[in-house]
Amino acid sequence: MKILHVIANLAPRYGGPAKAIMGMTRSLAERGHQVTIFTTNQDGPGTLDVPLYEPMHKDGVEIRYFPIQQPKFWGTSFGLAKALEEHIPNYDIVHTHSLYLFHNLVSGHYCRKFGVPYIVRPHGTLDPYIYQRNRGRKRVMEWLFEHRNIKRASALHYTTEEEMILAKPYTFDSQGFVVPNGVDLSEYKTLPPKGTFRELYPELAGKKIVLFFSRLNFKKGLDILIEAFDKIKDVHPDAHLVIAGPDNENYGSKVKEWIGERHLTDKVLFTGMVTGQQKLAVLQEADLFVLPSYSENFGISVIEALICGTPVLISDKVNIWREVAAHQAGRVAPCDSDQFAKEMASLLSDLNLCEKMGELGKQFVAEYYSWNQIGVVLEEEYKKIINTTKSRMNVMEAVI
Repeated sequence: MKILHVIANLAPRYGGPAKAIMGMTRSLAERGHQVTIFTTNQDGPGTLDVPLYEPMHKDGVEIRYFPIQQPKFWGTSFGLAKALEEHIPNYDIVHTHSLYLFHNLVSGHYCRKFGVPYIVRPHGTLDPYIYQRNRGRKRVMEWLFEHRNIKRASALHYTTEEEMILAKPYTFDSQGFVVPNGVDLSEYKTLPPKGTFRELYPELAGKKIVLFFSRLNFKKGLDILIEAFDKIKDVHPDAHLVIAGPDNENYGSKVKEWIGERHLTDKVLFTGMVTGQQKLAVLQEADLFVLPSYSENFGISVIEALICGTPVLISDKVNIWREVAAHQAGRVAPCDSDQFAKEMASLLSDLNLCEKMGELGKQFVAEYYSWNQIGVVLEEEYKKIINTTKSRMNVMEAVI
């Protein structure tokens, strides 16, 4: 199959979606398919240092970058639009990522024009908590193109059953399927020696690390986390909160205000974005991973923590919460600081339980979230859609 994926950006600062698309496309390329990504060179206020228009290759996947233009918040790129018009007819199927962006307008239009089946991946934008934000602007885009995109898509791609349930009121009963995000298990086969991360930050010596590993963003529940951590500081004076992740929107300044108001400054460490061996080191050395998000489409960082053997505490708005709870790989709490504090204190007091959760978490991820397995399932979904589209076209030709 010739498969085209379209996404607004691939810079690491954008977190899960950019990481997920690379794993997804690589798994398909390894199965012998011709896979291409069209995207922009957007990287926050700057741009990626990548060749424009010309194809580059990574892990068997062809990637083409196009210049970002104003308004950047919309992922605007007329170079991308021109390329989509030219190349979409050459593909068997097109897979678009996220909603309410420039590439959705363009790719949906040309897929319909040239009769190419396309899949829309909402990336959590149809979760009611996110759906209601900036409603006026979104309503205009829905009227202009997004409702049409959803109604006429061959399918919607969800990463959890929870996401599909939450999105149902806004999808016009469009067909959907669930294929999760995954991890490359080989990346986690050999982890850095214990103590590697603490050596970088001497203030963590002898401390229990409570780890927040995600973008600093309004939806991540950092207000809940800071309040909950304040509630347990006297019960667990040896606990130290590590906040690791990019701060694309200067949300960290607000978080630091909350920390200062509660006199927690000497108990919280900001590392910024960590990658490579340092990422693996902090994930495996953490005593507890926490993510109290108000909305989380999947939560790839949760999976990364679990494969490193770290127990997790997540909110019931992180859409893989049911799976985590069912496999006893972590604890789940509502978006409430009292409940989060209670669960946090309980887990930090029971090292045996945390070790058991860590082992169950590794087994859980290895069984369900390997990109190799996910590539097989996604391939089957593509084949079904392509065959259905061909059958419809044959019927239409026969009628004519």
